[in-house]
Amino acid sequence: MKFDKPATTNPIDRMKVVGQPHDRIDGPLKTTGTAPYAYEQHAATPDHAYGYIVPAAIAHGRIVNIDTSVARRAPGVLAIVTAADAGKLGKGKYNTATLLGGPEIQHYHQAIAVVVAETFEQARAAASLVHVDYARTPGQFDLAAMKDGAIKPDDPDADTSRGDFDGAFAASPVKLDATYRTPDHAHAMMEPHASIAKWEGDKLTLWTSNQMINWGKGDVALTLGIPKENVRLISPYIGGGFGGKLFVRSDALLAALGARAARRAVAVTLPRPVMFNNTTHRPATIQRIRIGTDTAGKIQAIAHEGWSGDLPGGGPETAVQQTRLLYAGANRMTATRLAVLDLPEGNAMRAPGEASGLMALEIAMDEMAEKLKMDPVEFRILNDTQVDPEHPERPFSQRQLVKCLRDGAQRFGWSKRSQTPGSVRDGRWIVGMGVAAAIRNNLVMKSGARVRLGKDGRATVETDMTDIGTGSYTIIAATAAEMLGLPLDAVNVTLGDSSLPVSSGSGGQWGANSSTAGVYAACVKLREAIAAKLGLDPATAVFENGHVAAGGRTLPLAQATRDGELVAEDTMEYGDLAKKYQQSTFGSHFVEVGVDAATGEIRVRRMLAVCAAGRILNPKSARSQVIGAMTMGVGAALMEELVVDKRLGFFVNHDLAGYEVPVHADIPHQEVVFLDEADPISSPMKAKGVGELGLCGVAAAIANAVHNATGVRTREYPVTLDKLLDRLPAMS
Repeated sequence: MKFDKPATTNPIDRMKVVGQPHDRIDGPLKTTGTAPYAYEQHAATPDHAYGYIVPAAIAHGRIVNIDTSVARRAPGVLAIVTAADAGKLGKGKYNTATLLGGPEIQHYHQAIAVVVAETFEQARAAASLVHVDYARTPGQFDLAAMKDGAIKPDDPDADTSRGDFDGAFAASPVKLDATYRTPDHAHAMMEPHASIAKWEGDKLTLWTSNQMINWGKGDVALTLGIPKENVRLISPYIGGGFGGKLFVRSDALLAALGARAARRAVAVTLPRPVMFNNTTHRPATIQRIRIGTDTAGKIQAIAHEGWSGDLPGGGPETAVQQTRLLYAGANRMTATRLAVLDLPEGNAMRAPGEASGLMALEIAMDEMAEKLKMDPVEFRILNDTQVDPEHPERPFSQRQLVKCLRDGAQRFGWSKRSQTPGSVRDGRWIVGMGVAAAIRNNLVMKSGARVRLGKDGRATVETDMTDIGTGSYTIIAATAAEMLGLPLDAVNVTLGDSSLPVSSGSGGQWGANSSTAGVYAACVKLREAIAAKLGLDPATAVFENGHVAAGGRTLPLAQATRDGELVAEDTMEYGDLAKKYQQSTFGSHFVEVGVDAATGEIRVRRMLAVCAAGRILNPKSARSQVIGAMTMGVGAALMEELVVDKRLGFFVNHDLAGYEVPVHADIPHQEVVFLDEADPISSPMKAKGVGELGLCGVAAAIANAVHNATGVRTREYPVTLDKLLDRLPAMS
């Protein structure tokens, strides 16, 4: 099915199942521990051996010698694989560094060997016996030191401009020129990267924790040099990814190599202290923002420049992209620069680009409001736009940012905020409020599905879509139920298997809308087949309560399958509507914090998110996505930082003991409001993504609240008490 015209009225609009707050249908499996994750495929591979990776102990250089002789004689060892004996390996499209290093070492903890043994403990013990001699060479590990040598990426959209920024900025009566810094961040998902590999002849089955099944299948085949049809990836349940599992990592490749060498199924998981340097992370940024306004607060000039680093061949953190769209201004420019760093690979992490960019832009907007002596909410509203500022001929398909800000301000009690920092006290606490706008683009991806209607009247949906804890099973089941007139519990869903129709996968906030649109397309075909079987007109047929009605006749749905099940398969593809309309999601974040007047300790007291993100397919799981994103925003604002050893080139705090993330005590009451919105430009579902929007702007809202509480403006994250202590207001 081709979606190239705005959606009109369709069966989803009934919203008898879609749009209702359902419990997750996979919930009982997960709460009882019976949902098998990648490392738990005991029934499929009951006799598997265990692999343990050997990570590189240097960040840059080469292996002079690797001696595995002692390790090979250790108890239980079945095989050891290094780059020297792995055979010719390619490099996948989606990883920057090779997943098995040697002799060249590209980053710290790059995998250089896998030891396979009968038990995990034997593999780990033997891995410690592998002796490696290195020749360390100097590397580049400091973004600030490399900033001036950073270059424009090979991307025609790396820089944009409209009007005369320099002239308009120089002429602006009120202006800001400030630099902001965000650190490297880790995904820190609950389930580590893990895989089990099993060969049957020349065919490989890989149970792995992966968000994008088809991408992963192709990369495994490309790396191993085997036909894509000889690879099967299975990933039915994923314990969190946040973008860190968009692409296969070293656990998958080394499980496959280890299994081939040991002639056994092999399970490999990355130990938590290895994950932070071995896998991907959100890169640090340096961002310069310049804003010029007239005396009334209208933006006349706005510029955003961003610097980040990555390994040779890698890409930038596109922190400037939201500034191209969020606020009006006739004269504007953005620029992205990329430095070569020999740190582990930088890549996608929840809301890549906007998450980092809004951490800077939304503080800058507060600083401008302060200069103008304007309310920060009103300053943002004054500079709203209903068209793409860089391409004014292209309107937004939907844009309710002003309503997000107005409704949020009213609901949060923003009118009680004092414009004088440091003036509100609650015992020992100095109290402040902060706000930030949120934007995340709405992306759509080609997505397919197969739907079966059985003789028992039950439907089964099959697609390689994944569920990374987002509720994919439930919204996919709800889509089929709505289309076929069935109750939710009459739909089975099978996900995460590359033998099934190719879906959008989970990433970029496109998963929910795109995958359900693919199911919608397959259900349209199945409805046609059912109507034809029953002798009804498919154009007028109404599917409801397990029956089909048309032309004055009403027949049981199950009657269509008396001779056997009916099967339909289709793919939703997209035309050029995204070129004609700018499709984005919007939101506002309001935060209240308390800062200890003596110690500088920061406590978030309450949070509100108001989101405009198209039709909300399941309000219950969508709310969970947003409060999870808000929690991640607390971490980004106050505690998360991968600390770089700039001498030796690695992340020092590479485990969950040293890399701090929020815990229950850090999170107060969180409220989420979804505006009523259906976007017919987006898809037949009229939905958009929401899971990444919930993160965008949160950290800046917290930083702005800290400033309102204390008068201390912080332009470098995380906002820790050491940045406040010597500048706190005098204790009363």
